Amino acid sequence: MPELPEVETVRRGLEPVMEGARIVALDQRRPDLRFPFPDDFAARVAGRRVTALARRAKYLLIHLDSGAVLICHLGMSGSFRIEREFAADVPGSFHHARPRDAKHDHVRFSLQGPKGEAALVTYNDPRRFGFMLLAEAAELDAHPLLAGLGVEPTGNTLDGALLAALLRGRQAPLKAALLDQRIVAGLGNIYVCEALWRAGLSPRRRAGSIVGEGRATGNGATARTERLAKAVRAVIAEAIAAGGSSLRDHMRADGSLGYFQHSFNAYDREGEACHKPGCDGTIRRIVQSGRSTFYCPACQR
Repeated sequence: MPELPEVETVRRGLEPVMEGARIVALDQRRPDLRFPFPDDFAARVAGRRVTALARRAKYLLIHLDSGAVLICHLGMSGSFRIEREFAADVPGSFHHARPRDAKHDHVRFSLQGPKGEAALVTYNDPRRFGFMLLAEAAELDAHPLLAGLGVEPTGNTLDGALLAALLRGRQAPLKAALLDQRIVAGLGNIYVCEALWRAGLSPRRRAGSIVGEGRATGNGATARTERLAKAVRAVIAEAIAAGGSSLRDHMRADGSLGYFQHSFNAYDREGEACHKPGCDGTIRRIVQSGRSTFYCPACQR
């Protein structure tokens, strides 16, 4: 599944082309993806102007001037492709072949920009595990997919004090708690492994133990919660700047791939030496809740 940095990278790639543009036509080429498309989908979207592109957790939100919001999820293999009037916009070096098989082009947005410029945005999804749904902007926070989502791990909102409040008393393993979308929205397996490595915290320890142990500051934070909050924010920010990890099928909206995977310190490095200065440990892989966890037992406690 794409994680928050991949979705934010897609949002930033689509924004210059879609925001402010009018959707001249929508070509829906099948009745469903993971879920059926909304009733009268093409008719409800065609003719509308895109007022904003936003993101909540791992969902891309396309706001229309009708008050409707298109909620998009990329699923296992979904990607958007931008083609301008005279040429495809494909900057960057390629690490994998870019999927171009037209049989997997399921939705095409024909756009007209504020200055009359034409563009085509195509949603391609070989595995068809993504989806597009419509909701009303006024009811967005109560939508079943978005209601109850936790704090975003971007900006300075997620700090040591808030993390301490969110994790206090929790008996679940620390990694499982961070993957709980009701606690922190948008974190996935890759970046949780990386953040825990940076913070020097074991994914196996009880989540509440980083609050219950150590001296608390005046705002309720501990050294461990401060360290973890800082690591989470840094990992996410660096991954967004790098364009995401682009594992397997995921890529930027312009077709180029992200390169954060070249900076992995823990994820997918089983049996390799730990990169942390002064540590002679080896990265180990364990399975937690059916998912691979990568960490260094020597420096992550």
